[in-house]
Amino acid sequence: MRALVTGARGFVGPYLLDALRQARAEAFECDMAALPSALESVKPTVIFHLAAQTFVPDALRAPLETYETNTMGTAKLAEAVRASGLEPAPRILFTSSAEVYGARDLSEYPLRERLDLRPANPYGASKAAAEAILLGEARSFGTDVVIARAFNHIGPGQKEHFVVASLAGQLARIAAGAPPQLLVGNLESARDFLDVRDVVAAYIALARHGERSEIYNVCSGGAVTIGDVLGELIRIAGVAVEVREDPQRLRSAETRLSVGSSEKLRARTGWSPQIPLSRSLRDVYDAARDAATVSVKL
Repeated sequence: MRALVTGARGFVGPYLLDALRQARAEAFECDMAALPSALESVKPTVIFHLAAQTFVPDALRAPLETYETNTMGTAKLAEAVRASGLEPAPRILFTSSAEVYGARDLSEYPLRERLDLRPANPYGASKAAAEAILLGEARSFGTDVVIARAFNHIGPGQKEHFVVASLAGQLARIAAGAPPQLLVGNLESARDFLDVRDVVAAYIALARHGERSEIYNVCSGGAVTIGDVLGELIRIAGVAVEVREDPQRLRSAETRLSVGSSEKLRARTGWSPQIPLSRSLRDVYDAARDAATVSVKL
């Protein structure tokens, strides 16, 4: 496998590059602006398209920018692949999102790939549109596309924009001597969390074994409330805290439940999660504690 990875310097990218190289694949980073020249020089067999604006509140603040990055960026990638004339043409592994499903009736959970799409925010809409573009490319031009719909993934190094990283970071600073007030959003929301290292293993498995023009959920198959995640992180941190609801952390159109079925992914590739949530949370907290310790020393 010769892999080209867009968005390689985000949260997931370094984990994917490391996993590819451990699997003895050739892996190369690629900035979207340099895509045509990278295609010519690398001649990849697969492109992992990670480049995206991924934070829902940012998408709500700047919808057009999100559409330009996520939707048009994907269209430009497909165009560049066609224009490259590579034979055989590389497979495009597109990292979509569970946000394309939107809020659903309880009878529809766990979410499966055959459901219609009902994105409830510009981020989900941008990913749904990008999926449609790539599937249209596959039907019109025979482009080799596999779509991975990732649910919530977590791990060391994630920015504190995201809920688990935010909770761990606050707790680590409290443990280092900060005031014990911990700010939270809606603790009743439930999410399907998966360790980023399991996520990239699924991406690689799909790049190798996914069926053309098919869509696969990348998820654990179980939902955990944010409150339960917080309780486990507090236990790990071993600190007393005062939990306060922060209105700025509440979303008016938040999906209260998100949990998917990974049955299709497992059946096609043999993939299964290897890292339990308890270990993921421990690793996230340890990384946050190390960062807080360095900050205090500075």
